[in-house]
Amino acid sequence: MKVKKLGLSDYQPVFKAMEDFTLNRHQHTEDELWIVQHPAVFTQGLAGKPEHILVNSDIPVVQIDRGGQVTYHGPGQLVVYTLIDFKRRKISVRDLVRTLENSIIATLAEYGITAHGDVKAPGVYVEDKKIASLGLRIRNGAVYHGLSLNVNMDLTPFSYINPCGYAGLEVVQIKDLAHNPPSVDEVAEILVKHLQQLLN
Repeated sequence: MKVKKLGLSDYQPVFKAMEDFTLNRHQHTEDELWIVQHPAVFTQGLAGKPEHILVNSDIPVVQIDRGGQVTYHGPGQLVVYTLIDFKRRKISVRDLVRTLENSIIATLAEYGITAHGDVKAPGVYVEDKKIASLGLRIRNGAVYHGLSLNVNMDLTPFSYINPCGYAGLEVVQIKDLAHNPPSVDEVAEILVKHLQQLLN
């Protein structure tokens, strides 16, 4: 599985590149993980409702083709795009979602943070606060989009929305929970390790 590090990259060109990669992939195309941070942006999923954006701000809102409602991306948040042929790996989308969640849970455990998934609401939670979001799009037996994990960021823009469509949902980040807050790059290395182990 190829790992690409994109650094801090604007959202829309990366989104277009994911679409192109997925449209052009074939049965022998190697799966890829793209590691990236984005400048401040709200992304609104296919089912997104405008009423979940509570505050008008100068942060752009981008309509995209993943499932789910609105979420926020910004510097200090680790985003991993999972360009994976799940049919070739003989797993279901549900299994893939659980694998992504479990890789995040295992990563957080390395920082002494106890986290869990929720079968009713994809993502990873610490107690009742959300620390990571998931959103996928299926095309031609493969998925794109992926996960975002809050590491060390300004959480304020989450208060401008109902995160993932849930009014009053609190969000949290590793910085506020770990004894020695890590860098985004450090968390990325650990998360990729767990993703590769669980996917393989």
